Amino acid sequence: MSTSTYVVQGMNCEHCVNSITTAVGEIAGVTDVLVDLPTGKMDVTGHSTLDDDLIRQAVEEAGFQVA
Repeated sequence: MSTSTYVVQGMNCEHCVNSITTAVGEIAGVTDVLVDLPTGKMDVTGHSTLDDDLIRQAVEEAGFQVA
């Protein structure tokens, strides 16, 4: 298992958290997504090394930015 931490900008409610969790969770190989609204941190866990570009793309498609 591999876990990477990202900082997501633009979140302000639980709907934002759910949108990001769903978008990133659909990436092949991702097993868990934990988003903390107050800090903006997102921990993504997967079976192997995660592709940062795919994660950034999923966050951006959900309408947010990875810092």
